[in-house]
Amino acid sequence: MKIKPILLAAACAATLGQALAGGEGWTHDFAAAKKQAAEEDKSLLIDFTGSDWCGWCIKLNEEVFQHDPFKEGVKDKFVLVELDFLRDKSKLSEETQKQNEELQSEYGIKGFPTILLTDAEGKPFARTGYQQGGPEKYVKHLDELLEARKTRDEAFAKAEKSEGVDKAKALVEALNAMGLEDEMVASFYGDTIETIKAADPEDETGFVKQIEMKQKFGKFESELNNFARARDHEKALAHVDETLASGEFEGEQKQQVALYKGMILAQQQEFDAALKAMDEAKEIAPDSELAGRIEDFKGRISQMQAQVEASKADEKGDSDE
Repeated sequence: MKIKPILLAAACAATLGQALAGGEGWTHDFAAAKKQAAEEDKSLLIDFTGSDWCGWCIKLNEEVFQHDPFKEGVKDKFVLVELDFLRDKSKLSEETQKQNEELQSEYGIKGFPTILLTDAEGKPFARTGYQQGGPEKYVKHLDELLEARKTRDEAFAKAEKSEGVDKAKALVEALNAMGLEDEMVASFYGDTIETIKAADPEDETGFVKQIEMKQKFGKFESELNNFARARDHEKALAHVDETLASGEFEGEQKQQVALYKGMILAQQQEFDAALKAMDEAKEIAPDSELAGRIEDFKGRISQMQAQVEASKADEKGDSDE
């Protein structure tokens, strides 16, 4: 069948209007990508990007996605999906823009670039972003993340053959293997969470307690952020002190609360008290990852203190003159 020249030109124009920053091998069509992934037994690699404004997105594209070692390294493992949030809206159809916005909301994407790895159903199993080192290193990184899916699927299969606490433990292993944010786990694995609760009513795995503590900590941080937005340091500090005194949190969560105290005191220019609070925070969980960063925080506070004292000394010198 022959295509009239005018129709062919229109089709080409539409294709150019929907040009993909990632180039050949990528698609905008999420539904089609899921279908292809299911048919070819592949995972989805979804790139949430802003290709005409986001610096790190552009670097990832130029340093990794456009190169043959990346294309060759992923072609048998992933269907590539580009969800572009362009400032120049004319380059994407309204249908594509709507799809992208809906997926951004569904997956809770707040920063760009975000790279999600999902199964053919769209359930995420890993999340990453820009990585230095070029295409070969990025492919290796993706291969490591694919192991999370393998561990997840093996744990789910084990759970299918288990009952009671053993079933719950296998499902907890599956969720932990992915290292996803709590919100994403709750959104896409809510049925798994409910199965864990039913299989382990006495919470021998400690999973339910862990979830509850994370929810409580989220509430604490939300209230603290409200005080921060209002710039009410006194109420923020009181909120932190009350929380520490309550004994509600332990370990790294308690350490984080104590760290917030040091930060608030530093904002109030109570630097000596802030440094003391930092030391107390470190003692709560001295071997934690957060504890390893506390000396850096103390260094910044000391730097702030020196700057404030130098400024006061300059002001005093000016007034003496």
